Amino acid sequence: MLNLQSISTKIKAGKSLNRDEARFLHEQADLDTLQQLATRVKQRHHPHEQATYLVMAIINYTNICVANCDFCAFFRFPHQQGTYLLTTAEVLQRVEHFRRLDATLIAFNGGFNPQLHLDHYARLFAKLHETYGDELTFFEMTVAEFMFACKISKLSYSTGARLLCDAGTGWITGGGAEVLTDSFRQRHSRGKYSVSDYYEAQAAILDAGIGSTATMVIGFDETLEERLEHLDQLRAFQHTHNNGLTSFLCWTYKPEHNRLGGTEISTTDYWRWLAISRIFLDNFTHIRTSVLTQNDAALRGLDFGANDFDVPLEDEVTRLAGATIAADYRTTLTAARRLGHVPRLRLPWSRNDAVLAEHRIDR
Repeated sequence: MLNLQSISTKIKAGKSLNRDEARFLHEQADLDTLQQLATRVKQRHHPHEQATYLVMAIINYTNICVANCDFCAFFRFPHQQGTYLLTTAEVLQRVEHFRRLDATLIAFNGGFNPQLHLDHYARLFAKLHETYGDELTFFEMTVAEFMFACKISKLSYSTGARLLCDAGTGWITGGGAEVLTDSFRQRHSRGKYSVSDYYEAQAAILDAGIGSTATMVIGFDETLEERLEHLDQLRAFQHTHNNGLTSFLCWTYKPEHNRLGGTEISTTDYWRWLAISRIFLDNFTHIRTSVLTQNDAALRGLDFGANDFDVPLEDEVTRLAGATIAADYRTTLTAARRLGHVPRLRLPWSRNDAVLAEHRIDR
């Protein structure tokens, strides 16, 4: 029979929970209990008071997308007014702007643009690496974008991954995952892919020696069972791929200016799910909390299993959906200190490396 004592004993013994136990925790455990259990699992890898971060920006190089997700406020179809596609020179200009603002990591996100075959991305990424070398780390694209570009280029995932690897690509991150169940995709993003297809692509990325991450977005209309399925399949993938995914990032759906609408979940619900994620995903070293979508409230996530966060300078996708980006990221660091954490500026992690990169204390 399930009860909090038996589940707590299992967690303290370092054993993995099954779905039934995770469901019981989510439904029955109070906030303090979840905090304590998540902290215990986190402390296997990280000092409780330490919180690492980096300064980053997301460049949205195009808003043309044919995926037609009902939860997206950013995309435009190719024939609509207001579409854009940045040139390579414009992308480099934006990168330089954020570099001067202390960003050490630049990510890219642009959706499913049918004009952009994989060789376009290869040329762009090669130019970025030629220009900046090791000075900056780039999250060149997401798994979802990679899949679409491979399909319209008529390339297998393994061939596409090798093409980008040869162009210097270091990261194809887990963006576009949202809730990884086929039932969720049928309701909200039929233009994307099946879950098995997603994991096939991510496996090809890791096999090519490119780094990748795991992500999840909560607060749509997903059920608890769909959330648990996402975590369960993700943990299994991580196990069978030698813990190759460097981190797990969870953020919240922003409901403004899209077809789906709705109401954003509470910060307490977000903290609870971060705790469940840390406890269940016990083969992930790094669990990351989302300042981009939760602002300073995300920092309480550091008490619920998270050990790392981004300090974002820009992301048009989430801003259009209702996110607020702080004008001065130092205010976020001050808020973390007030909560008793010691924020440390870190270097971007190495690809496929679950060990914390060398970091330095923030000035």
